[in-house]
Amino acid sequence: MEAEKEGAEEQQGLFYRQRLKAAVHYTVGCLCEEVASDKEVQLSRQTIAAISEVTFRQCESFAKDLEMFARLLPREPLTSLRGSGRLGDICPRSLLHAKRSTINTEDVKLLARRSNSLLKYITEKSEEITKFNVERKTKKKKKLEDENKDSLEPAEAGGVGSEN
Repeated sequence: MEAEKEGAEEQQGLFYRQRLKAAVHYTVGCLCEEVASDKEVQLSRQTIAAISEVTFRQCESFAKDLEMFARLLPREPLTSLRGSGRLGDICPRSLLHAKRSTINTEDVKLLARRSNSLLKYITEKSEEITKFNVERKTKKKKKLEDENKDSLEPAEAGGVGSEN
């Protein structure tokens, strides 16, 4: 019974992997067509397939790195990002083993640190989201304060009249 369940889960994982790989291949194909028409060159199917495969493998690597960062690295910002890219080179061993289950924007930035344009884009989007969230919290806080103020004013007005 358990072996059947594991087999079914493995098949479903393979199915999702194939669908994702097909989606990456399709997207890469569309991008390659666009670039090829802009540059007035032709790309063979083998070239597009190779670019798709490299892209998919890089995404797998990113996903594994993100999982590892979330499990191992603390939430505090790291002071040193020098080295070969291994976890031991990124931060001292004493900072490892935070065992978080959540991936945050700092994890993604750490992953993207080698691509300046990607890091810049992620940082900009993160700042936009943060700004939006701050504005939303401010509006919500102000609305609550206004509601509390409105609900206190009639009570105060009634209380003043009863004192006289």
